[in-house]
Amino acid sequence: MSSVLVLRLAGPLQSWGASSRFTRRTTESAPTKSGVIGLLAAAAGIERGDDTALAPLAALRFGVRIDQPGTRIRDFHTAHHGVSGKSMPLSERFYLADAVFVAALEGEHTLLAQSYAALKSPVYVPFLGRRSCPPAERLELGLHEDARLESVLAQVPWQASSWYRRQHRHQAPEGLTVLREAAASEHAAADTLRDQPLSFAAAHRRHALRTVVTTTVPLPGAPAEVPRHDPFDALEDESS
Repeated sequence: MSSVLVLRLAGPLQSWGASSRFTRRTTESAPTKSGVIGLLAAAAGIERGDDTALAPLAALRFGVRIDQPGTRIRDFHTAHHGVSGKSMPLSERFYLADAVFVAALEGEHTLLAQSYAALKSPVYVPFLGRRSCPPAERLELGLHEDARLESVLAQVPWQASSWYRRQHRHQAPEGLTVLREAAASEHAAADTLRDQPLSFAAAHRRHALRTVVTTTVPLPGAPAEVPRHDPFDALEDESS
């Protein structure tokens, strides 16, 4: 039986591009496998060109649950060439604001235990799709032994923000959307998305297609309290 590592992806902004080109940088409505595997690889200290070290992480089975869909926003980005100072083309960048997702990865227990430990003490700072999108709270929700992706995504408590739950206390959603990779024995109709990472090397990033099944799970109970996060806690720790 495999194990499942669960992450809570929440922040002021997130951006999970799968088909961005040139000056238009879009975002998917939920985290991509490429983005989450890249987050784990960064936490573990895997360098961008190390495809051999990346391969075991990329082979994990991936799924994500949309607990708080957020709002899509657009930003205009300007830049100048570092040497010549020449203005670069104006670009559009899209983000998800105030979104919360539960991501799960299924695979061999030892590998997931190493990733779980790396998230607690990352080599490189993790971010939610782009470097300008830091997580608002701790990422790791837990490591479930002898578990399956489907059951964990159905059982993990609803992770929506406190203000969002209050806003929907009289009309909470009946179910939550889950986007996951099809099981080997599953023959359900599936969509495809080019976010299966093959290489993160800067000179030749490569991704393959993977199948994505969309399902809905009943709304699980909310946690008693979402962990508090205050960015000034780090400053207090340094001064004490």
